[in-house]
Amino acid sequence: MTGTVYLVGAGPGDPGLLTLRAAELIARADVLVYDALVSPAILERATAPRRIYVGKRGGEHSRTQDEINDVLVELAREHRCVVRLKGGDPFVFGRGGEEALILARAGVPFEVVPGVTAGIAAPAYAGIPVTQRGMAASVAFVTGHEDPTKADTDVDWAHLARGVGTVVFYMGVGRMAENFRRLVEAGRAPDTPAAAIEWGTYPRQRTVTGTLATLPDVAREAGIGAPSLIVVGEVASLREQLAWWDRRPLSGKRIVVTRARAQASEFAAALEALGAETVQFPTVRIVPPADPEPLRRAAAGAGSFHWIVFTSANGVQHFWAALDEGGGDARSLAGVRVCAIGPATAAALKERGVRADLVPGEFVGEAAAEALLAAGPVVGLRILLPRADLARAAVPDRLRAAGADVVEVEAYRTVQDGAGADAVRRMLERGEVDAVTFTAASTVRSFVQLVGAGTGGALVASIGPVTSAAAREAGLQVDIEAAEYTIPGLLAAIRERLGNQSGTA
Repeated sequence: MTGTVYLVGAGPGDPGLLTLRAAELIARADVLVYDALVSPAILERATAPRRIYVGKRGGEHSRTQDEINDVLVELAREHRCVVRLKGGDPFVFGRGGEEALILARAGVPFEVVPGVTAGIAAPAYAGIPVTQRGMAASVAFVTGHEDPTKADTDVDWAHLARGVGTVVFYMGVGRMAENFRRLVEAGRAPDTPAAAIEWGTYPRQRTVTGTLATLPDVAREAGIGAPSLIVVGEVASLREQLAWWDRRPLSGKRIVVTRARAQASEFAAALEALGAETVQFPTVRIVPPADPEPLRRAAAGAGSFHWIVFTSANGVQHFWAALDEGGGDARSLAGVRVCAIGPATAAALKERGVRADLVPGEFVGEAAAEALLAAGPVVGLRILLPRADLARAAVPDRLRAAGADVVEVEAYRTVQDGAGADAVRRMLERGEVDAVTFTAASTVRSFVQLVGAGTGGALVASIGPVTSAAAREAGLQVDIEAAEYTIPGLLAAIRERLGNQSGTA
């Protein structure tokens, strides 16, 4: 039986431009064959047990096109769903047509899933419409580097120069000066506006503008490299008015997120929405307790406590898992008062049908203890604290000193993760990071153990005083601290300190 090969366009880079059909196929592929310009954020969506890289960058090919063709035919004989994932659109300078012909001749079923091509998306993100009433009624997509071994060119330079409103060169930064010279010689005015867009639709996107006469020098001085797209035409002059992608508050900033992988996505997405490029470096993982029995007993006996104090959403999640395992639910907490440290913890409880009776004004353990004491005498009260293995003793010590019977139970553990530590260390050493974020003391300790205390000039951003104290103790200088000890508070503090209009040109 022969499987189906899906020639799928991954779009230009921004995962938000992925089509629904492409996302569906990426998620269910048996094997993924992908190119160099497929965004890592898109590859993270894949669950395929087998992945084959066939990228081509800077003249270096991991495999020849003939070899790629053979691989696709062979894989179709072994798997039901083969996804050939290409940057942009498979039929726009993606050699998808060649691969489709080979598959057709070999009798292999195939489907084509178009993708958003960079020739439209990258200019749009740079604030350049490729067509515009009164400026450009036509657009041509042109390869920026024809095969140098060919005797003749397939490009009609005279027509491009005089008969097309906007010319978009793919992969043309290396031959920009030569291509511009041909356009001018064929009749295009040297003062025609032009733009070079590097890493289009990625957070690191950069755009420089000029004219046919000046842009090659401007791009060289700015260090614009591949992958880049070149736009020639009057529409390039609209960038100054329409630029938006690289004028967001955190555009051009690279920020390391050290939060545990399961929790990092929302924070990273919020930073990226403000324009930042995030490097997800989870220094810790959240795992169940080494011995789950004490948590099970505590959950089973939840009704015997006067108060349960949840210090984090993780504590809620793991306590509820133990509660569910024992056949309990929110009704098991009937008559029990609940304290939640922070709005995220309170929200996690509310999702499970429990409204917190007490949420301290400050989101730290000491404030929780004082709030409990202010709520009434605790002498003789049984108080349960399901929390992390490395949690501080401030809360139970204060409550015990006031006469409470405090039961501490390990709800989860934080263990060191650190995949990618070498890459993060190199970025820091090269001064390529603007900020490193910490959302818990455990992330600080693991970061320093994995990477060291040198940040290469990157600012240290902390979610609150407890985390800041751990950072200072580890030898880090804290530059940013959230006024409200939450992820939104940390986001606001980073925006206030780093927010700028960088990236414009």
